[in-house]
Amino acid sequence: MGFVKISATDISTDDQRHNDRSYLGLLDSLQSTDEMTRRWAARDLAAFPQASAALMEQLTQEPDRSVREAIFVSLTQIGDQIAVDGLITCLRSEVVNLRNDAIEAMKLMPDAVAPMMQGLLHDSDPDIRIFAVNILESLRHPKVESWLIDVITTDPHLNVCATALDLLAEVGSQQAIEPLQQLKQKFADEPFVQFAIDIALTRIQGA
Repeated sequence: MGFVKISATDISTDDQRHNDRSYLGLLDSLQSTDEMTRRWAARDLAAFPQASAALMEQLTQEPDRSVREAIFVSLTQIGDQIAVDGLITCLRSEVVNLRNDAIEAMKLMPDAVAPMMQGLLHDSDPDIRIFAVNILESLRHPKVESWLIDVITTDPHLNVCATALDLLAEVGSQQAIEPLQQLKQKFADEPFVQFAIDIALTRIQGA
């Protein structure tokens, strides 16, 4: 997903941005019936760390995609625990766009998301575990490989392990060889997993 960027047209035509830009004024604008006003308010609230809760509340009821994306941008810039917890809640949403945008937002918050990653990778819902691996793809954190090795070593779910395997094939080092060989035994009856593991091992051993 590409988050919405401010365009020159927005800046030149958006008279609504001349409303009260104080914290309270922006909160009021966030409730406007005008989509552009809400969008600017969502953007400008990034300057107020205390805005996370209000932004999350608006996100859950916001009907306009561009406003939601502006809220996500501000949440990534604030990056506090309220923002992270709210994004994790979005991962459980049945709304596909909301869930996917939350994944993309969390990829931009490595320092804030990292402390939550262990819990996400061991969530009771395998879909959440898969989403967590998808977040790792762009997280650029030094523990990515060790997290992936933990997944393929301990997770019983085929699809979760397969998702982790795809990424481990790209970032794995010598320390992933033994866990990958163990994974071959775990899913010995799954030809596509065997094939993917062989590719990963070839890449790592030839690196």
